[in-house]
Amino acid sequence: MYVADSRASTSAASAEGAVRPRAGRRRAAVAPTVLALGAVSLITDVSSEMVTAVLPLYLVTGLGLSPLGFGLLDGIYNGFSALVRLIGGHLADRGGGRHKWVAGFGYALSAACKPLLLLAHTLTPIGLILAADRTGKGLRTAPRDALISLSSTPETRGRAFGVHRAMDTAGALFGPLVAFLILRATVDGYDAVFTVSFCVAVVGVLVLVLFVPNGAHRARTKSGPDSARTKSGPDGARTKSGPDSARSQATGTAPQGISGDTAPRPTLRAALALLARPDLRRVTLCALLLGLATVSDSFVYLLLQRRLGVPDRWFALLPLGTAAAFLLLAVPLGRLADRVGRWRVFLAGHGALLLAYALLLTSWHGTALPYAVLLLHGCFYAATDGVLMAVASESVPEELRSSGLALVQTGQALARFVCSLGFGAAWTAWGDRTALTASTVALALCALFALTLRRPTPSAAPSEGLA
Repeated sequence: MYVADSRASTSAASAEGAVRPRAGRRRAAVAPTVLALGAVSLITDVSSEMVTAVLPLYLVTGLGLSPLGFGLLDGIYNGFSALVRLIGGHLADRGGGRHKWVAGFGYALSAACKPLLLLAHTLTPIGLILAADRTGKGLRTAPRDALISLSSTPETRGRAFGVHRAMDTAGALFGPLVAFLILRATVDGYDAVFTVSFCVAVVGVLVLVLFVPNGAHRARTKSGPDSARTKSGPDGARTKSGPDSARSQATGTAPQGISGDTAPRPTLRAALALLARPDLRRVTLCALLLGLATVSDSFVYLLLQRRLGVPDRWFALLPLGTAAAFLLLAVPLGRLADRVGRWRVFLAGHGALLLAYALLLTSWHGTALPYAVLLLHGCFYAATDGVLMAVASESVPEELRSSGLALVQTGQALARFVCSLGFGAAWTAWGDRTALTASTVALALCALFALTLRRPTPSAAPSEGLA
């Protein structure tokens, strides 16, 4: 009975997406590549969040854009990268491990756009600059996340992404603070913010070039984390004919850990064919639907300002609440996802976002309102951002890791682009409260739908489920 109960509990944990290390195995530390990429993201986020913190106020108050016009620019800022994420992932895979250099080009392109904001004062040129900036983000995101995934073991991917996102969010915490101090200390505050942002972004590119190893080749060797899966699967079984091998026969892709001599050459067609995998298709569909109902950060901060009458000079501090909660919770929730199931934590994060929307819709105007909303907002990101990539990593072979992650990111980014446009239009036509009510209802319905997809089919192997 004890053996039967143990097997049943192990199977249940696997079905929920938890990846537990084998008994007696020492818990691996976070790889140096993850820490180096975290440092790059920290510095870069100081730069980008300086701009993000002041951009809504700069566009709406400084340039006088309507909510619809701001929704268009915000949609470009948050969703335009979707058009090039798959290209960035494909270039990194096809280049034989050029993840670092594709990511580096993306970081450099975004850095070059910062000083151009000093020259733009109308909708069209600002839109073009933001589109170029987000193109850089789109090119770098999938290769960067692929490096994190390839340098981590399957059992610790949630923790690795959590550590990276925590370091990334530390930059998001400092960025608005630096912007706030600049605005208070200078006369032409916005111009000074854009200039300092450019200088910090250049430092981030230099750190990437000098300190981040190009770990794709090392991950393909026998000592790489994923290659070990050809000997020991996620459940500890030593086999070369596990779920990855079975899936590779069905989809025409090589299982993880197979050398480049036998694996198919990465192509865009092979990347799109990954959607034939039921597990990856479910993850992508859920990310897309939930993204359609996720109001952008900028609108959340504008809603808070209107509800509480926050003075313009304090507006740049609102993102600090989200960033602080994200920073404190990213690693604990990443580790929790590895233990209890990543899909559970991912959906719980959207539950926190629903609570934040509900608080914004209530008539409560207490002093604790902004703290509660921003705490829930940061909890949402801590439970979803890196965890989603850890979920998707389990469904993608090593040879197409960047492309596979880019598929999920593309669907999510396109959905958020549409949401920004729709929310801005609804705010202009019917008011902010009606727009937020519609988004709340849509998010609740999409979360319920995603909840029905959290378990794999009974015939699927545990590792084929939503890990």
